[in-house]
Amino acid sequence: MTLIIRGGRVIDPANGMDGIRDIYIEGDKIIQPPKTKKTSSSEVIDARGLIVAPGLIDMHCHLREPGFEYKEDIASGARAAAAGGFTTICCMPNTNPVNDSRSVTEFIIGQAKKAGFCKVLPIGAITKGSMGTELAEMGEMAEAGCTGFSDDGKPVANAEMMRHALEYAKTFGRTIISHCEEPALSAGGVMNEGAVSARLGLRGIPSAAEEVMVARDISLARLTGARLHVAHVSTAGSVELIRRAKAEGISVTAETCPHYFTLTDEGVVSYNTYLKVNPPLRTEADRKAIIGGLEDGTIDVIATDHAPHAASEKDVEFDLAPFGISGLETALALAMALAHSGLIPMAELLRKFTVNPALALGMAPPSLLPGSPADIVLIDPETEKTVRPEILLSKGKNTAFSGLVLKGWPVMTIHEGKKIEFKH
Repeated sequence: MTLIIRGGRVIDPANGMDGIRDIYIEGDKIIQPPKTKKTSSSEVIDARGLIVAPGLIDMHCHLREPGFEYKEDIASGARAAAAGGFTTICCMPNTNPVNDSRSVTEFIIGQAKKAGFCKVLPIGAITKGSMGTELAEMGEMAEAGCTGFSDDGKPVANAEMMRHALEYAKTFGRTIISHCEEPALSAGGVMNEGAVSARLGLRGIPSAAEEVMVARDISLARLTGARLHVAHVSTAGSVELIRRAKAEGISVTAETCPHYFTLTDEGVVSYNTYLKVNPPLRTEADRKAIIGGLEDGTIDVIATDHAPHAASEKDVEFDLAPFGISGLETALALAMALAHSGLIPMAELLRKFTVNPALALGMAPPSLLPGSPADIVLIDPETEKTVRPEILLSKGKNTAFSGLVLKGWPVMTIHEGKKIEFKH
């Protein structure tokens, strides 16, 4: 049966396409429009008023399986991702056991295929157990299906270890995704170091804890010529370091997350543990610098850093709560505010969710041209909905945006030619 998406505004950043047209799907592929008109074997999706784009890519999320299935499992995380408009997600290795081997990588891929909601690409650990003392078997994991390497959640503190990791990753054509945090500066911190932390009496994490490691890893990328991707950028200083590195021609890309261009440390006065993230929410000046980095292309990617937790884990004193926010289902709607306000054109915003994450990982960018995989998202740019934790499909209800009215939501994803519809 032919599936026809009719009359939508088709935005395909990879091919400079932005206009009203129809998309035809046969099986799991996009096809050329047939010469004959619609037959009884065709199904039509009325996409008038909707944006039709390649399925989104989240290159940074946590699915918790194996080991922490009470927080999230691969099936629930993939389902939440599809509801958020994502057809491809990259899951970080801080599971139990850590994804530092072929067997764990293959397990994740197998579980994702069973779930079927979207494609799940594992990110392998840089070091064994993410302990920072011995490199993991990168070649074996790359062969098994790891699309990149990171010790996300923990920094690789040893510079020589990080240098070797970059060199090995380059050999296998993979990207190193760096969690930039100097542990000697961040130890014990629970929020941004500044006026608000002083007022609240909470131990702070200075911006320098991030920026010192961004500078180090940029230097190592320059030395090795390897692909470096800086995760969850949160400070103005990091944006400037990355901007200069790009001007120098260093192979560095960067991501930020919606909470860093939407929220600030002022919100922590509520002691709401759902605002406890790592790196922490920063100042208004940092928030504006992040938006500036998105506008001028310094920050290539918008990722979720989806980090689901059980309610009981967050329902404790701020100091004791784990870091992390549930983000797969609200990321696009939060980012749409940048387009609605005119800060970033819609096509460029979608590029940060599609083409740029693919290129950062060394993959072919998603496309809506005939012959491409039928991974597609339909977005209603005008729909307004209130964020309600209880209806999130993720097991992690720890959203910092409860009660916020957002404009512009995905209404359907198509993964491998199959429709996936969700009603929030």
